[in-house]
Amino acid sequence: MRNELIKTEITDHVAVVTMDAPPVNAQSRAFVEELIEVFDELNETPGVRCVVLTGNGKCFSAGADLKSRGKVGQGQPGDTNRHLRRTREVGFVILEMNIPVIAAVNGPALGAGMGLAICSDMIVASTNAVFGLPEIDIGLMGGVRHTMRVFPMSLTRRMVLTGWRVPAAELYRRGLIEACVAPEDLMATAMDIARQIASKSPAAVRLAKRALNTVETMGLKDGYRFEQNLTVELTRHPDGKEAMQAFLEKRPPVFRDDL
Repeated sequence: MRNELIKTEITDHVAVVTMDAPPVNAQSRAFVEELIEVFDELNETPGVRCVVLTGNGKCFSAGADLKSRGKVGQGQPGDTNRHLRRTREVGFVILEMNIPVIAAVNGPALGAGMGLAICSDMIVASTNAVFGLPEIDIGLMGGVRHTMRVFPMSLTRRMVLTGWRVPAAELYRRGLIEACVAPEDLMATAMDIARQIASKSPAAVRLAKRALNTVETMGLKDGYRFEQNLTVELTRHPDGKEAMQAFLEKRPPVFRDDL
């Protein structure tokens, strides 16, 4: 991994991915391309069982780099579509990971920055964090569909139509994020959850992530059938057999499957 604008460290099966583009981790073309590259590589890195995404400095990510954004459409034919495709994929590369992603939101998560958090499997945030969709104030659109998938209709519409920056404490009060903690406790909180996930069967976690991503858009009966098929698949996997045997023998399981 390049470790330029995106820094990655792997410890105890957990990859900590830190956005490092001072001063506000704005998402330029180089930033987006490297972030996509990092998540694609981690998705196929043996031994990585969970990812924690955070930002360096006082900001998680302030969203699109507007200075570079102003150049879109002024270059070669096709530049605009290539830009839009990158912008879509930087969210989906997180959402579609085979392994869980925890967003540790250390400060403002705005626009495309909030999109990265929303596309993660869960969010823990510092009391310094705010979440916002400021596009309406800067001549842009975006973030509506991803936000509606997670936030209630009224809150989403207020954020989109007014640009309101919602404090992390308010989102926690509404049950929309997993934790709102003091800044000095943020990474410890995220890492505690990540290590809990990493202690589970890698095969089971991958199948659970597939179920979570797939059944969301399915009807009740089809979604339940899909989950049942994954259960059958897991019971035939060595990790599934080991989990059942360990339960019956009242001992900790030993999982060996890492891709």
